[in-house]
Order: sequence, then structure tokens, then C-alpha cells
Amino acid sequence: MHSFCTCWLSFSLLLASPLVSASVSNSFKDCSHFFYMQTPPVGIRGTNLRKICQRYADKLRYSTLYDSSRRLPLYSAYIFKKSDGKRRMDTPWMYEPQLVSKDESGNMRTLALIDDTPPLIEDSQAVLEDYTDAVEYKRGPLNPDLHQAEPDDKSSTYTLTNVVPLITDFLDTTWYPYLDTIRRRLNNFCQGKSFMVTGVTISGATIQRDKRERLAIPKHLWLAYCCPQFDYNSPYEVRFMFPSYGGYALNEQTGHSVVEVPLKTLESFLKSQTDIDSELTIFYKGCVSENPFKRKRDLSSVSV
Repeated sequence: MHSFCTCWLSFSLLLASPLVSASVSNSFKDCSHFFYMQTPPVGIRGTNLRKICQRYADKLRYSTLYDSSRRLPLYSAYIFKKSDGKRRMDTPWMYEPQLVSKDESGNMRTLALIDDTPPLIEDSQAVLEDYTDAVEYKRGPLNPDLHQAEPDDKSSTYTLTNVVPLITDFLDTTWYPYLDTIRRRLNNFCQGKSFMVTGVTISGATIQRDKRERLAIPKHLWLAYCCPQFDYNSPYEVRFMFPSYGGYALNEQTGHSVVEVPLKTLESFLKSQTDIDSELTIFYKGCVSENPFKRKRDLSSVSV
């Protein structure tokens, strides 16, 4: 009885610290602007899916499709911000209370440093203890802080509803360098908004804790970007990667090089994976280029 009371006291203390906020529902209506043409990806399947509008410091930051049964985000969608690539190392990890109860206010909250996370939290989502003994894995962000510029935007990525378990060597030596390559490419050649979607495929393997299956382990990590307005004078070796391009890699100890491919090729690859529908579409109409010369001609033909 004592442990039960302690648990609920800890849970009450967690809910009492309003630091950031988010909203969870069956719709991305409030955060559709993070998707190209306000249209979320189509064809990604899961069980007990929750749509999270991630909010930090009273501002919406990005969108996440979360599989509560697997305790895993299937993708996060965000708008790339030109940055120097620096990462935040001082932000505490957070969780989403609306995955615990629909009656909660939606304030995403900091995970308190206690010995045991309250059961109502860990039953609904990943918690820090899930990674404690999973020595091969690190928390890998789908919306990475190095793709954001403002401190608050960076901080908002440190929620466990935005990370997946990735092999440490893969994350540090392959995926982070790839994210930096994308950062430099979009910094230099994307002249408007760049809409990003980073997601996973499912392997069937899980991280276990206390003889219970806790987290699904991704088989692949993939990324796609859509930049309709880009530098048409960019070098050919870059220009063909616009307005859209993507990449994927195995979440394994070896053989985890990133394969960069056109958007349609990425979609075709993902359609061959479990939990991806044959009608998969990442970006509306495949991300349409906005030709500045055509737009200039169109404007010049308008009579006033």
C-alpha cells in the first residue's frame, strides 16, 4: 500500500510541473501547417495510433504520429530551419501526459528523476528506464535538434514521443553525419520552406524490461524532404536532389550506410516493408517545384 501511495504522489508531482504543452487527438488539424500542402503522409499503418501536435512554450513545433501499442513514433513531420548544426545538451527529457489520460490538459512535461516512473505513464509510452539496460541502443530523434535554429525549437525535440531506439554506432557514425549533410544542403540551396518527414519501418524485434516487451525496434530509419523553392543555379550534383529527395538506412551494427534516392524510389522501397500500405504517399502530389521564372511570367501578364 505504501508503494501505491508513493507512486500516485510522484505521478501528481509530475503533472504539477507545466513546462511545455502539446495536444493529442485523432487529427492533425491544429498542426497541419508542418505538412507540405497541409497534407499528412498517407499509407502508414499501426495499432492504437495517436496524432500529436507537439507544443513547447505555448507554440506548436512539429507533428508526430505515435503508435501507443509499440511505444514508438512512426514519423515526425517538421519544417527545417537553417542552422549552424549545434545541438542542445542541457534539455531534460519529457513525456506526453495526454497519452496517459484523455482528461489531461495536454501539457508535455519533464520526466522527474525518480526511481520508478508511475505505471500510468510507462504503460502508455516509452520512459527513460526502457533505455537503461539496452546498452546497444541510444535515443535517436526523428525531428533532430540540429535541424532547428531557435533554442526553444531545439528543446522541443527532447521528448520521448520523438525518439526511437537506434544502434549506437549507426546513430553516431552514420545517421547524424547524414542529418548534417541534409542540413548543409538545405542551408545552401533551399530558398523557401523545406518540409521534412522522418520515420521508421518496424522489425518485429523489441526492447524488453522486467521480462516485458517494451519498445519496438525500428528496422529502417528514413527521411524525406520537400523544398518547392530552391536555387535553380545550384550545381548539377545537387540540383537533381530538388525539389524532393530522401534516404533510408538499416538500424544494424553493420551494413547501415544511408542510401539516398529520389522520393518515388523511397516510397517504392517503403511499400515493400511491413506496416506500409501500397498507397503510401509522403508528400502531396510528390512535392511540386515552384518555378520562379514561370511565376514571374504569370505575374507580368496580369493587367491592373
